[in-house]
Amino acid sequence: MLDLPQQSPFSFADRVRLPFAFDVARMRADLEAVTEGNWVEHLVRQNYEGDWDVLPLRFTAGATHPVMQIYADPTATAFEDGPALDRTPCFREILARFQCPLQSVRLMRLTPGSVIKEHFDLDLAAEWGTARIHIPITTNPQVEFLLNQRRIVMEPGSAWYLRLSDAHSVANRGTTDRVHLVIDCIANEWLIEQLHWAS
Repeated sequence: MLDLPQQSPFSFADRVRLPFAFDVARMRADLEAVTEGNWVEHLVRQNYEGDWDVLPLRFTAGATHPVMQIYADPTATAFEDGPALDRTPCFREILARFQCPLQSVRLMRLTPGSVIKEHFDLDLAAEWGTARIHIPITTNPQVEFLLNQRRIVMEPGSAWYLRLSDAHSVANRGTTDRVHLVIDCIANEWLIEQLHWAS
């Protein structure tokens, strides 16, 4: 594992589109397979208005309660796949493409008219060793994702590294759900190479 202290010599843009393109139809079939699963309301209620919920796919080892399964514990060192991954072969293939240690993986759904207020996710920066990848499954042109007050348009099937230790917000002003596959991972040498290559 590449050691990236807070004074890291690496520096990346706050948004990087990674060199991957995933099969949207297969991703949506996987989403349909777990739509009736145990979606959990996002824990930090003060950060949003409307409906923002989470379905855990991979979580802290030993977590049995759904609330603990969606919690991205910054102190956790061991993770395990959840039962929903057994029903989602495309998601498993996507995760296998990432040649870096995976931490929490979840589906995150923002319903029409819902807003995630501007906030920061501490330590989620590749420069500091932990990265978050967003892969849109369903979205619409009226979704407004702002990072450092600049909009990012993410197409279904694309994959994005976002430095979410910076200020960001999301508004779903459309009429359909926005659902992303969200991967937290260790920024090892492989991921650093992807970020450099795509920058």
